[in-house]
Amino acid sequence: MKKLFSVFLALSLVVCLSVTAYAGDGKTLRFNEQGKFTILQISDPQDDSYPSHDMLNLISLAIEQTDPDLVVFSGDIVEDTRIADAGTDDEDWREGVCVYDNKGNILHDETLENVRSACDAIFFENESKGIPFAVAIGNNDYKTGLTSTEWLVILDGYDMSLTFDESGDEGGRVDFCLDVLSSETDDTAFALWLMDTGTGGITSSQLDWFTSKSDGLKAENGGESMPSMLFQHIPVDDIGNLFERCHIWDPGAKAKGLFFYRLNKNIANGYYTSVKKPGTTTPEFKAWKNGGVIAAFFGHLHTEGYSGTWDGIELGLTYGSQFAKNAPYGIRVITLDEDDPGNYINEQYVYEGSVKNGNAELVKQIDEPYPVYNGFFETLFANIRNTFVNIAEIIAGWFNF
Repeated sequence: MKKLFSVFLALSLVVCLSVTAYAGDGKTLRFNEQGKFTILQISDPQDDSYPSHDMLNLISLAIEQTDPDLVVFSGDIVEDTRIADAGTDDEDWREGVCVYDNKGNILHDETLENVRSACDAIFFENESKGIPFAVAIGNNDYKTGLTSTEWLVILDGYDMSLTFDESGDEGGRVDFCLDVLSSETDDTAFALWLMDTGTGGITSSQLDWFTSKSDGLKAENGGESMPSMLFQHIPVDDIGNLFERCHIWDPGAKAKGLFFYRLNKNIANGYYTSVKKPGTTTPEFKAWKNGGVIAAFFGHLHTEGYSGTWDGIELGLTYGSQFAKNAPYGIRVITLDEDDPGNYINEQYVYEGSVKNGNAELVKQIDEPYPVYNGFFETLFANIRNTFVNIAEIIAGWFNF
């Protein structure tokens, strides 16, 4: 009995010490004295053990320029395999962490070593500057052959990582909710959700956890939904509701199937290279509506940098930062206001120049999805051009150019 009591006492001491250490290690998220909290979203660094110089510089410039309270890496931390990176790093023509045997099977230990090396480079700025970060795991991260458990072990090895698994869903996805405390008390004032979309999207088991957790936060908040934001890698189809049907000759028109669409400037802005069809309401979006989510931001599509509000929730795609793929590259910066959670600042910055040329910089994006033309002839010529461009893109799509 005495031995059992001693073990219990020792465990209690460890727990107390852990809580004390956590409270003083700079990882507690809290609104500052001015009632502000800044989130830096970086998506798709998607690199390997020979990381791109510009990708690392993008992270460094972003942290230096925005001075964030939290960095959210919204998926695809590493690239599994790709041959397209000449001139971006110190190892041309091999982009990816995966090592294969002569039968094409992934060699686990060698691949794991490369993943750790890539992560060390990507999270270096956070670790060296003592800035907390959280990760929403992406599809390419799983294509390495590593499990969610192995990813948790890797991420747990960084002092500033806040990533953990809270959902206990059937698939073992890494889902969690972070509390942002009030500037004056230890009460939660805002919640940040990070969801694991695996290789395709959110499951019903994950949604069950989200609903249960958000109901609990609501009860803690006196019956009012806790204001929150959500980050995940793969976007929901609801983001298509930011687009509107248009004619082939309209500015910004892009083909999707047999019809043409463009970003609806009445509710959205930003830059897009592809469109999604409107009209979908997913179970995930419905759960967000009931769970206090005021905005959700994604990655995955790399060259898309826009956002807009649909049915009370802002949805946004954030640029990638993998320099083995096409530009633009960029980041999203969100500044929360403790006194007015719905009145946050949401800005995007694009990376211009390069490390090689010594002119790299992050420039605030001007959110104008497509121009408005003045005058009959200017509009006519623009419409003719748009029509030919769209026809060319459709033909190119047929032949997989």
